[in-house]
Amino acid sequence: MNIVGLVTEYNPFHNGHKYHLEMSKKITSCDYSICVMSGNFVQRGEPAIVDKFHRAKMAVKNGIDLVIELPIIYACRSAEAFAQGAIATLTSTNVVKSLSFGSECGNINTLKLLADIICEEPFEYKNMLKNNLKKGMSFPKARSKALKKYLLDNNNFDLTNVDDILSSSNNILGLEYLKALKKLDSNIVPYTYERIGSEYNERNLNGFFSSATAIRKLLNSKKYIDEIKLVVPTCTYEILKEFHEKYNSFNNLANYNDILLYLLRTNRDLYDFHILNIEKGLNDRIYQASLKNNDIYKIIDCIKTKRYTYTRIKRILMHILLNLDSDFLLKHTYDNPYYIRVLAMNTKGMKILKKIKKESDIPIITKFSDSKYLNTITETGKKILSLEKKATDIYFLPFKTKQLTTNLDYKVSPYIHKE
Repeated sequence: MNIVGLVTEYNPFHNGHKYHLEMSKKITSCDYSICVMSGNFVQRGEPAIVDKFHRAKMAVKNGIDLVIELPIIYACRSAEAFAQGAIATLTSTNVVKSLSFGSECGNINTLKLLADIICEEPFEYKNMLKNNLKKGMSFPKARSKALKKYLLDNNNFDLTNVDDILSSSNNILGLEYLKALKKLDSNIVPYTYERIGSEYNERNLNGFFSSATAIRKLLNSKKYIDEIKLVVPTCTYEILKEFHEKYNSFNNLANYNDILLYLLRTNRDLYDFHILNIEKGLNDRIYQASLKNNDIYKIIDCIKTKRYTYTRIKRILMHILLNLDSDFLLKHTYDNPYYIRVLAMNTKGMKILKKIKKESDIPIITKFSDSKYLNTITETGKKILSLEKKATDIYFLPFKTKQLTTNLDYKVSPYIHKE
């Protein structure tokens, strides 16, 4: 059983993701696929456009065999923590043979070379990085210059496009995947291919391979019905339409505007609330911005600097919203996974689950309510699961429906697609 692992958010699943799956099968010669997917809140510091249950359904209907959830303690974090959690989860199954990801670079050897240097931090590189930072350079610029100098001095290799590689979103994630594989001493073999179509952050539709950012922008403009048919698979369109008919809107950061205003204005000293990346001084900056603006996006604009990027501020806001304790997150970032939570599967996915049960001792959760009684799940694992439930409950707060949208982790079973 040749199984390829994918790290995903599918926010939402679009034509580029379909291409990713097809290319992954081609370059790895795999016959089965498993993806670890962010839950209801994603790495860029936002709620997903639709919930994890609908997105997992999209994935399986588009060809993924098994979808498992990336725990919230990794999903809404920096690229390093996000990758660490995802790769550790895939590795813990003991059945995944390869990892496939798209990158702007498209060359696995180049990315592995850079990842090895960043991970191992040889003395010459570390010293050059330190000296560059002392000169007042930003960390990305200091690291890039140190890498180029180190490569030239030690490998007689002039990688002139280091700046481009280290400033491209998918390259950055790819480097973190490779670092995580190395730190975990994982047997998973990495592959990459060159991405095609729109840039990661392109805000306008650009043909068949449009970015998820542009698709979300269109969905939130409420003009999605006809226009997105060209940029997402048919089953994605149908599931998006199903979600919209049920909840009458899609989700975005603005939906939590009033909740966040309340939290920011009534908790002046956020530093004392143990929120990750809140430093002394930043907490007052956030508080003052919340008093001067009623719009969460304007608040973010007031706070952001070169040091505190737009995405970093959004992640802080999500941690405040979800009340994620920084001490708990940092303590467990590099732990071995405590469980695997199944969100969706097809008949091939069922076979993968059987193999995981045979090859790995990691607890598998298919029914959320059973997690309370599984002796194999530790108290820490149960704590993480309680955070998942809380995140799901908070995710659905903006939606006004006749039916209660609480405890959905208990009410919604994994989607099973029968071909």
